[in-house]
Amino acid sequence: MPRLNIIIASTRPGRVGEQIGGWFADFARAHGGFDVQVVDLAALNLPLLDEPVPAVEGHPYRHEHTRKWSAITQAADAFVIVTPEYNQGYPASIKNALDYLYVEWRDKPVAFVSYGMTSGGMRAVHQLKPVVAAVGMVPVADGVVVHLRDALDANGVLVPTARMVTAAKETIAELLRVTPALATLRQ
Repeated sequence: MPRLNIIIASTRPGRVGEQIGGWFADFARAHGGFDVQVVDLAALNLPLLDEPVPAVEGHPYRHEHTRKWSAITQAADAFVIVTPEYNQGYPASIKNALDYLYVEWRDKPVAFVSYGMTSGGMRAVHQLKPVVAAVGMVPVADGVVVHLRDALDANGVLVPTARMVTAAKETIAELLRVTPALATLRQ
């Protein structure tokens, strides 16, 4: 079974990303097509990029935190990045995490679950797509857009909308469709 790493990009205290990432992970597990792992960048706690050699030049990595991140990423066959939109962009934590590695990302599909107020995080995703393409990932067309005004109840608890559920189904289906094809490129 292919492994899907769901990366929670926000590291902000009190973030809603944990709820959204947890919902999507539960959804993906119930689907049954992937071995689902959640990677929380807040828990991973990567410092700002501190490897002396650019990742594109390869290994060995100097720092244990980089080796750990490399192993987590190398084990995955596909990714979902759960990202907020902060000030019309993505959080620095996801850019930092992406920049640590290179070969571990190559020829692997990525989808996005974005969230925010007005745009539902779509501007962040729009900016992230060229970044993930630069490290060799393949963004899929489908994704989930979470408009927080519609998806959070009065207590700040996530209540998935019908539109979110439909988008999640389509996103998992698309990841399952392209993951085996891209795996052949990595062999």
